[in-house]
Amino acid sequence: MAAAPVRHVPVLGGEAVAMLAPRDGGTYVDATFGAGGYSRAILATSGTRVIGIDRDRTAIAGGYGLVEEAGGRLTLVEDRFSNLAEVCAAQGMDAVDGIVMDVGVSSMQLDEAERGFSFRLDGPLDMRMGQHGPTAADVVARASEADLANIIYIFGEERHSRAVARAIVAARKDAPILTTRALSDIVSRVVRAKPNDIHPATRTFQALRIFVNEELDELIAALAAAERVLKPGGRLAVVSFHSLEDRIVKNFLAARGKTSSGSRHLPEVAQVAPSFAILTKRPVVAGDDEVQANPRARSAKLRAAERTAASAAGADVSPGWPSLASMMRGG
Repeated sequence: MAAAPVRHVPVLGGEAVAMLAPRDGGTYVDATFGAGGYSRAILATSGTRVIGIDRDRTAIAGGYGLVEEAGGRLTLVEDRFSNLAEVCAAQGMDAVDGIVMDVGVSSMQLDEAERGFSFRLDGPLDMRMGQHGPTAADVVARASEADLANIIYIFGEERHSRAVARAIVAARKDAPILTTRALSDIVSRVVRAKPNDIHPATRTFQALRIFVNEELDELIAALAAAERVLKPGGRLAVVSFHSLEDRIVKNFLAARGKTSSGSRHLPEVAQVAPSFAILTKRPVVAGDDEVQANPRARSAKLRAAERTAASAAGADVSPGWPSLASMMRGG
C-alpha cells in the first residue's frame, strides 16, 4: 500500500522557521496552524512553547495528536489570527518571541470538495475557513451586479470582472448557484482559457474566497497585532501566495522598517523610530526542488523582520474595498 502523503510540511517551512530562530524557553505563535507544520518545526527546539491559532475547527481537531506529542508545550485555539493579541493574553502571554503566518487557503482545504474552495472538485459553494458567516453561495445570490464586479476585480484581479458579474446575475435568475461546478461553468463560458494559462475560474474563485473570509482585512489586523505582541528582538515571518497579500506585507514592513520624520515644511517633530528591522531585503522564494514537489510553492513569498524596542505604530486603515457586512445588509 502506498504511504499516505505527508500533510504537515508547509511551503517555505524550513526557511520561515529559520527566520524565527527558535530558542529554548521561547514562546512562539503559529498564527495559521493548518496541518501543524510550523508548530512541529518550532517544537523541535527543546523548551519552546507554541500557541497555535486557526479559525478552521477541522484544523484544530486535526492538531490534537501534536498537542499530546508536545507534552504541554502546544496550545491550540480556534480563532481568527487577527485576534492573536487577545489569544496570547488569554494564555497569560502579553509578549512573545516569534510569530509565523501562512496566509491564504491551505492545501487541505482545497483538497476537500465539501469545503467548496476548489473549482476542480464539485461541492457546495461554501469557501468559509471557519464555521460562521455567509457562504460564497450567499454572496453570489445576494450581491448586486456592480458589487460582484467590484469584488471579482479587486480581490481576483480579473479583467473580465464585469462580464463575469453579468453572467452570474443572468444565471441566478434561472436557478440558484449552489455548487462550485455550477459557478465554474458560468465563469468558463465568459472567460476563455488560453493554452498553458490558469483555469478561467481561478481569479473569480480567489476573489470570492478572499471576500467571504475577509482575508485582507484580517491580514492587516494580524500584522498590527504582531507588532504589539512581539518582544524587542522577537521575529515575524509571513508566507504569502499572491500579489495582494504580499503587497500588504511588503508595505507594512517597509513603513515600520524606516525612520519617519516630519515634513520640512512643518514645525520640527520628533523622529519616529522604526518598529521593525527588515531581515529579507527581497522576498525568499521556493527552490526548484520544492516547486517540483509542490507546484503551489511557485507563487510563495516569505518576508521576515525583527521587532525593535520602538513603540508600535498602531493599526493601518483598511482601503475602501467592498465590505462583507455592508454587502450582506444591502449597503
